[in-house]
Amino acid sequence: MTTTEQPMPGQAAAAISARLDRLPATRYIWQLVLLLSLGGCFEFYDLFLTAYIGPGLVRSGLFSRASVSFFGFSGLASFVSATFAGLFVGTLIFGFAADKFGRRLIFTSSLLWYACATAVMAFQNTAAQIVLWRMIAGIGIGVELVTIDTYIVELMPKELRGRAFAANEVIQFSAVPIVALVAWRLVPLQPFGFDGWRWVVLLGSVGAIFVWFIRQRIPESPRWLISHGKLDAAERVTAEMERRVSKESGAPLPPPKLETMEEQHGNFLEIFGPSYAPRTFMLMVFHFFQTIGYYGFASWVPTLLIANGIGITSSLLFSFIIAISSPFGPLFALSVADKFERKSQIVVTALLIAGFGILFARQRNPLWLIVFGVMLTCANNWMSASFHAYQAELFPTRIRARAVGFVYSWSRLSAVFTSLMIGFFLRDFGVAGVFTFIGASMLVVVLSIGIFGPRTRNLALEVISH
Repeated sequence: MTTTEQPMPGQAAAAISARLDRLPATRYIWQLVLLLSLGGCFEFYDLFLTAYIGPGLVRSGLFSRASVSFFGFSGLASFVSATFAGLFVGTLIFGFAADKFGRRLIFTSSLLWYACATAVMAFQNTAAQIVLWRMIAGIGIGVELVTIDTYIVELMPKELRGRAFAANEVIQFSAVPIVALVAWRLVPLQPFGFDGWRWVVLLGSVGAIFVWFIRQRIPESPRWLISHGKLDAAERVTAEMERRVSKESGAPLPPPKLETMEEQHGNFLEIFGPSYAPRTFMLMVFHFFQTIGYYGFASWVPTLLIANGIGITSSLLFSFIIAISSPFGPLFALSVADKFERKSQIVVTALLIAGFGILFARQRNPLWLIVFGVMLTCANNWMSASFHAYQAELFPTRIRARAVGFVYSWSRLSAVFTSLMIGFFLRDFGVAGVFTFIGASMLVVVLSIGIFGPRTRNLALEVISH
């Protein structure tokens, strides 16, 4: 197809989709995943520092480890909740931005947003100010999470989507041991009279420096361009991708196989219509409960270790050791992501999270705390790689960012209350109570995805959306 031809929007969408889906996995395709993932690295550093600076915030007297009351503002849970309140606003209210303004613009601008807000937070001196700026930063992080998911799913060939998301998560989760290491070395100290937790926060803001470097090397999503009637631009981007892939592969590209056509315009209310309502409600339930297992552990690792009798410095060291395993779950997913149904992988990992969590709660020996902490982290992050791909596959391009933002916002809403409930269970029932709560939540995840989740493996996005 040449740029002088003017097909109907639905035909153009089908042609672009077919041409993208037949691309082989060359160095250029993986480079796109790498660039998007590097942007996500700063996002993950910022998101996961919540857990690792927690002991420093408590030590500085700004917050207490456990809330005096369920909605106590002085407890560390209020800081954790502020993060997820911001994520909720970002994913629910601003999730539309990537659909309206483009994946590329929102990817880079949201990175700048949360990097700057996090830097401002490092200089605040009251709990209220820290909570406010943490919430503002969380808005930018929430928008970025939605945008990366939609970006990757639209650029990747259908046989590569699962592995692309797994590789994305491997790279992004590599930021977790970095923030854990930095926190272990700095949080107990006051370099130059500046609290160690503030240095940890400031280091996460350097992502803003790289934003334009990344922006210049990633194209806009051709599927998004088509959905906004920009046929010539979509053709140019797709042709350039084909040229680079063909050059690297050293062979002609296989002929595209046209699938179902997609209409140009969409409306957010479609996600509650007969075609998508079952998926929407299934993912709402899934996200509300998966968050309890995921962030119930990830955001509280050092604090849970302290509750099990480990000192603050040792808890940060053990947390760093556990954090080293963060990329291993998605790394394992690389080998199975496109061999098994995404829904099956989510079910298996939810069961593993419940089992490893209960075993972690029963340990007092530091070695076994680390072992089961590592296993729990790997299961959590394998599930993360699976569901990030899965939720983005289930909706059409015209409403993908808005739909993913809406269903994903339920995990953020859940996390706001989860943080308060984890603090409550930790105070009144100890670590065992926390993981009993997590195990029950994982059972809901298994039932929702296992019973109601559709198949997506090796299917074109347009086929899945129909």
